[in-house]
Amino acid sequence: MLFSELGLPEPIVRAATDAGYTDATQIQADAIPILLAGHDLVGCSQTGTGKTAAFAMPLLSKVDLNNKAPQVLVMTPTRELAIQVAEAFEQYGAGLKNLRVLAVYGGAAYQPQLSALRRGVQVIVGTPGRLIDHIKSSAIKLDDIHSLVLDEADEMLRMGFIDDVKWVLSQAPENRQIALFSATMPGPIRDIAEKHLKDPKSITVDRAQKSAQTIRQQHIVVSPKHKVEVLCRLLEVESTDGVIVFVKTKLGTVELADRLVARGFNAAPLNGDIAQTQRQRTVEKLKSGEINILVATDVAARGLDVDRISHVINYDLPHDQEAYVHRIGRTGRAGREGAAILLVTPAQRHAVRSIQRMTGTTIEMIEQPSIEMINQHRSSMFKERITKALESRQLATLASLVEEYCTETGQTPTQVAAAIAVMSVNDRRFFARPLDEPTLAPPRENRRDSNDFARRDSDNRGDRPQRDFAKREAFRNEQGRDDSKRPGFNKGDFAGKKSRPGDSAMERYRLEVGRVHGVQPGNLVGAIANEAGLGGAEIGKIDIFDHFSIVALPAGMPESVFNALSQTWVSGRQLRLSRDSHPANRGGAGKPTFRKSAPAGERPFQGKPLKKKKFKKAASSE
Repeated sequence: MLFSELGLPEPIVRAATDAGYTDATQIQADAIPILLAGHDLVGCSQTGTGKTAAFAMPLLSKVDLNNKAPQVLVMTPTRELAIQVAEAFEQYGAGLKNLRVLAVYGGAAYQPQLSALRRGVQVIVGTPGRLIDHIKSSAIKLDDIHSLVLDEADEMLRMGFIDDVKWVLSQAPENRQIALFSATMPGPIRDIAEKHLKDPKSITVDRAQKSAQTIRQQHIVVSPKHKVEVLCRLLEVESTDGVIVFVKTKLGTVELADRLVARGFNAAPLNGDIAQTQRQRTVEKLKSGEINILVATDVAARGLDVDRISHVINYDLPHDQEAYVHRIGRTGRAGREGAAILLVTPAQRHAVRSIQRMTGTTIEMIEQPSIEMINQHRSSMFKERITKALESRQLATLASLVEEYCTETGQTPTQVAAAIAVMSVNDRRFFARPLDEPTLAPPRENRRDSNDFARRDSDNRGDRPQRDFAKREAFRNEQGRDDSKRPGFNKGDFAGKKSRPGDSAMERYRLEVGRVHGVQPGNLVGAIANEAGLGGAEIGKIDIFDHFSIVALPAGMPESVFNALSQTWVSGRQLRLSRDSHPANRGGAGKPTFRKSAPAGERPFQGKPLKKKKFKKAASSE
C-alpha cells in the first residue's frame, strides 16, 4: 500500500517520498489508520519492521505547529534509539514549518536540553530516567501531551525501567492517546496495556518470517581459540559494506576492536561505558564510511539504523532467541539484502537449532573460508593495488629511482619489486596458514540439554551448571563411548595420564581467578573440560583462594593446550595458567574452597566451604 493511500497529510507523504519511501510496510499499513483515528494501540513487532514511521507519521499529523508546548512524548530504552527516533520525526516532518523535535537522554549535559525546552518543542523523545528528571524539575510540562509512545517496551522492562515508565504514564493527562510497541509481551507489559490503554487495537507483525526473505542467515562451527582468526578471514573474503560484530560484554567490544585494528581493519567499539558524544561520533563515522566495522553490545546497538550495514556477525551468542532477531534486524532493512553470520563452537550447535525452531528459518551451515580462498583473495587485492599504483603521477619519478638502485646494487627489478612489496605489508606474513585445529575436543553430536541456551557462549562456558558435565559423563558411560576411539583423539596429548585424578601422575596449576571474582569450581571445570577435552572426573582437586585458584590436572600437558587454557576467560578474568611451584606459600590468600574429585558419572562437589579434612557427599540439586 502507498503512503498516499493511508490518509496522511501531503507534507508528510512528500517527506517520506523524498526519503525514498513510497510503499508502506505491513505494520505501517496497519498502524497508521488506527492512530490517525485516535485509537490506543498495542503493536507486537520485531525490530526492522518500520514501526518508527508507523507511529511518527500519524502523530506528526496531529501536532499543532502554533503551540510550542510538548504534545508528543516517546519513551525509548536507550540513548541511541532516542536519537534515531528523534531523527525520524525530523525527517518525516521536514515539510512541517516550525516543527521542533528534541531527544533527551542520560549521559549528555543538561543545559543544552534545558535551553531547547525553554525555546519550545512539540515532540520529545527520551529515555525514562532523563525524562523523569526534567518532569520533576518542571522543565517538561505534560499538560498538552495528546500522544504518548512506549517504544520497545519489553527492552525497557529488561533494563529495569518499568517503574519509571509507570510513573511517567501516571503523570500524563487522562485524555491522551497511547501507542505501545514491543517485540514480546511479558506479563508486566500486558499489565501496563490493561491499566493505562483504553480499548486498544492490537496488531502483530512477524519479523522472523520477514527476515528470511531479505537476510542470508548462516553459521560457522569454529574452535573457541580460532574465533578471532576466522572472523578476520570472513571479513576478508565477504563482500561487505558496513559490518556490526556483536559481542556479549562491554570489555569484549574494546578487546575485539583492538585486535581487528591490529590486523588492519577499520574498526571501533560501541558500548554503554563510552561517553555519549564519542558514541555519536562513532555512529556518524560508520554512516559516512570512515569506520567499516562496529563491535557492539546488544544494548548499545539498540535502535542503531545505518543504511550501509550489509553484514551482522554474531561473534558471541545472543542471550536468547529474541536477541538474535533484534541483532540481525540491523541489516536487511526496508527490503534491502543483508547477511547474518553466527560463529558457534562445537558445544553451541544446539543454539542454532533453537533459533531455527523459534524463527522458522534455516540458518545454513557453511565452511570456514579455505586457505585457497583467502590467499587467492589476498593475491587479487594485491594485484589490484599494483594496477592502481601504475596510474600514479609519481610512477616515472620512482621508476628512475628503482633503476638507479638496481644499477648501484646489482639487484634485479624483480627482487627490488618484491622488497617493496614486503615494505607494503609491513613485513607481515602475506599468505594465510592453515588453522591449528584442536585434537582434544572434537564436536559431540549426542549432547542433550533441556535448556538450549544454558550453555550459550564459549567465552562464558565456565558459567554452566555443574550438573551438565555429570549428565554428559553419565550419558557417555551409558553409550559405552571411549574417548580413545573418537576422531582426532591422540593418546600422546597427555603423556602418562591416568584415569583417576588421585593418581600420582597429576600436576598442580595456578589460575589467576579467585573467590573475589565470583568464580565457582563448576566454572573452572567447564572451561578446562572444553579446552582440554577432559572429562569432569579427570580434573583433580580445585582450591579456590581469594585472588587465584589451584587445580590438579593430568601430567604431561601439551604446549598447545597449556596456551589455550592460559588465554581462556572465566568470570571476567584470563586464567593465565602457570605451574604451582610454591604450594606452601599462601600468605594472605585466604581460606580455600575445596572441590572433592569424583569418579566418572558422579556429580562433582559444588564448591561450598567445608571444614578442613572433613568431606561429605554433596546433595543433588537436580
